Amino acid sequence: MDKEQELWKVFSIHLRNILTSMNIDFERLQEIRLRVWEPLIIIYDNREFFVGKSGRLNTCMNDTYTVTPEDIRNTLDFISRYSLYAYEDEIRQGFITIQGGHRVGIAGKVVMEEGGIKTIRHIAFLNIRLSHQVKGCGKELLPVVRDENGVRHTLIISPPRCGKTTLLRDLIRLLSDGTEKHPGVTVGVVDERSEIGACYQGIPQNDLGKRTDILDCCPKAYGMLMLIRSMSPTVVAVDEIGSREDIEAIEYVINAGCSILATVHGNSIEDIRNKPVLRRLVEERIFERYVVLNNKGGIGHIERIFDAQGNSL
Repeated sequence: MDKEQELWKVFSIHLRNILTSMNIDFERLQEIRLRVWEPLIIIYDNREFFVGKSGRLNTCMNDTYTVTPEDIRNTLDFISRYSLYAYEDEIRQGFITIQGGHRVGIAGKVVMEEGGIKTIRHIAFLNIRLSHQVKGCGKELLPVVRDENGVRHTLIISPPRCGKTTLLRDLIRLLSDGTEKHPGVTVGVVDERSEIGACYQGIPQNDLGKRTDILDCCPKAYGMLMLIRSMSPTVVAVDEIGSREDIEAIEYVINAGCSILATVHGNSIEDIRNKPVLRRLVEERIFERYVVLNNKGGIGHIERIFDAQGNSL
């Protein structure tokens, strides 16, 4: 069964019939949003569309299919194989990773216990974010990240839906497998939200290379320290840094002699400078390369590249 068919089988029969009737390129489908008693919505090619009962895409709410509580219940049953309890650990984090590497975001009534989240009940909102691996999209950036002296500390700066995780994923694969010019290196990945490797039952659904080790569903700050202590990586890769603990862990990684690849939300280096926690990254020249993305030329399009001093390359 191919990746497209694997995805459709997790939806309720009614939703499955509608979604498979859409006339779309599956590789350009990014999100499917289910909200009880609200229109069925997809994000396709960076645009939002309402989905009609016949699978027709609309930019307005004409002939739009309304998601029912039964749609949500049946979809959750298929996702969990009729055993949501078995996914309690993932539900506490707000998502379930399904076969194919797709991530199902979950929202509903949060149940607290001893200051932490115990579970989410009365689930009424689902966001299926599709995992699309684009092999080769990191080739253009590889000479910027790696030279004869090793892998440079690199930060990818990007607004949402511009392909930063897709680009990071391919850089990890290229560094791990190596090229004709450079041998492969050991890469440690902290995949806090199961989006880089998209592990399903412990097995990465995306190809991250033959020399890559993954800590799945692990907080970034803890995971970076764990990898240094246990897996002896040459490179550590993380997605969407932002907390003070993340910055301290990155400094630990660098002081341990490892290279760091990371991403962060933003539109420019100036955005990073204006965030108190992240400002130190630029002021102390922690990173040797800054890569700014936009979506004007497609997913992972590089707008500008800067060196440690902020000079455009």
